[in-house]
Amino acid sequence: MMVPTKWFRWIGLFLLVFGAAAGSYQWSLAQGSASSNEREVKSSGSLTDDPKSNVWTLDFRFKDPRLIKVNVPGRGTRICWYLWFQVINRTKEPRTLYPEFELVPLDAGAAAGSYMDETLTTVEAAIRKIEDPTGYQEIKNTVTISATPIPVSLAADKAFPKAITGVAIWDGSPADAKARDEMTRDLSEIQRFSIFVSGLSNGWVTVDPLAKGKADQPIIRRKTLQLNFKRAGDRFSIDSREITFEPPAEWIYRSSRLPKLELPLSVPQTPVPPPGGAVPPRVRPPPARGGRS
Repeated sequence: MMVPTKWFRWIGLFLLVFGAAAGSYQWSLAQGSASSNEREVKSSGSLTDDPKSNVWTLDFRFKDPRLIKVNVPGRGTRICWYLWFQVINRTKEPRTLYPEFELVPLDAGAAAGSYMDETLTTVEAAIRKIEDPTGYQEIKNTVTISATPIPVSLAADKAFPKAITGVAIWDGSPADAKARDEMTRDLSEIQRFSIFVSGLSNGWVTVDPLAKGKADQPIIRRKTLQLNFKRAGDRFSIDSREITFEPPAEWIYRSSRLPKLELPLSVPQTPVPPPGGAVPPRVRPPPARGGRS
């Protein structure tokens, strides 16, 4: 019995589509858990950028913040928040990244102040099992990501980017509601917040101090990425799907005062940079419980 030629065409087309789908599936497994809320913020110029200072900025990818329950040594079972991110360097040379992630609640009456990211190894391990079970991404924390400069990526139409993956972590609250202190506010109460990401650019400007007589402590405004989010659930919910991004992402110049650091005599102190120079990396203090500042 003769098989019609068109059947071979249909079978060949089916095998081609199936093979492509299977390859895509395997690639997504290697990348870790896929997410429809992954977004990319392109580096962009600002009217505040000094054209004479050769300002560079890295591209930034991120997913909406997520919650995870982890037993943290010395703290017990905690509800931690984390932000998965990637940086892509489309500048002309490798760049060393010294990132800082500051979470600022926006709700009236919510947790006052701000929360800096922490390095919590047990939480990192739990996050890797979710976001990168194969280890393909080699997820780094906000300290280890500084060990190697971010390599240069070609234009998107020429090659896949050399994205470096990291995670920022905040210790949110006790997992046991009975262990929570009603007099102490924490991240479980917030419904609107911003995350400010600094270190993605060398852009900065100086501003005269507000108080006279403190010229030795200039105010530095660093080029910073601002991401805004809202959370729909109540304080006892740990459903990450209730946290959503509120566009747009914005590049702003945000104030940051350079403190006088009491360093050991063996460690040279970094002077305040002259106008047009690069911002010195900020010294990260030892992680404090709660990451609150």
